Amino acid sequence: MTATSKQYVKAHLLLLAVVLVWGTTFSLVKAALADTTPMLFNLLRMVSAFAMLAAVNGRALRGMSRAEVKLGAAAGVLLGLGYQLQTVGLGHTTATKSAFLTGLVVVMVPLLSALPGVRAAGVGRPGVDVYAGAALAFAGLVLLTTPAGAGWELLAGMRVGEWLSLGCAVAFAGHLLVLARAAPNVSARRLGTLQIGFAALSMFVTLPLGGRWVLHSAPELWVALGVTAVLATAAAFTIQSWAQQHLPASHTALIFTLEPVFAWLTALVFFGERLGGRGLGGAGLILAGILLAELRPSGRWVVSPAGAS
Repeated sequence: MTATSKQYVKAHLLLLAVVLVWGTTFSLVKAALADTTPMLFNLLRMVSAFAMLAAVNGRALRGMSRAEVKLGAAAGVLLGLGYQLQTVGLGHTTATKSAFLTGLVVVMVPLLSALPGVRAAGVGRPGVDVYAGAALAFAGLVLLTTPAGAGWELLAGMRVGEWLSLGCAVAFAGHLLVLARAAPNVSARRLGTLQIGFAALSMFVTLPLGGRWVLHSAPELWVALGVTAVLATAAAFTIQSWAQQHLPASHTALIFTLEPVFAWLTALVFFGERLGGRGLGGAGLILAGILLAELRPSGRWVVSPAGAS
């Protein structure tokens, strides 16, 4: 096996491991919320991740321009908002529903890019396949969240947890659009560290909005904090940046679509969360919509679903 083919295989395996970690974090965070409040959990996890990235990338942060800081701040604030909505939403819905609704970010990115002034430089307009994928995903959302017999009340089953999860997908889509604009102008190390730092800052500012915070020391909480801070944030974003340099866009897209599947399997095996026939049909349609929206010939819009990472 040549050095290039070894990197090719390694990139597949590492990116698959990242997506597996992201998928399992939905259930880990859901369990951890029994011992702390969502916004405090996010703050602790993001501050820990930033401390590690700053220690590793400290030299890369020297001599930053004002424009680079602004791009890092925009990406970080949207990332922080997405995590806040996702984690608070997890307290009011199942890990499986949260994962599939968060996965809709892949559909929302190209849809939002059609808005004037939103599309990043060099990015094309969404095609018919994107709109078809969005339609499939919407049909799946209805099946996943609406109980049988709801009639024409298509979103009757959307409770606060589902709406927050959907809002999180919109925030993550905005974050990825900012990254598309920032990536050509800011080094990966600098941008990665800046966005995590500003995400932590936004979580500190919004912490009082979560009401009186609670923190009970428990193994589930510390495991969740360790996995999300070290593996799902600091390590995962670093691995993702490297792996995508060595993989075709279509391969990356297929691997990313496995995140909600891993989340569902984890929730089923360890927490007994079940979807029923209607819910499984909805999840399948969402997954089909994500695949259709992401597997385009140009590969321009291959993005990370972000998960509970």
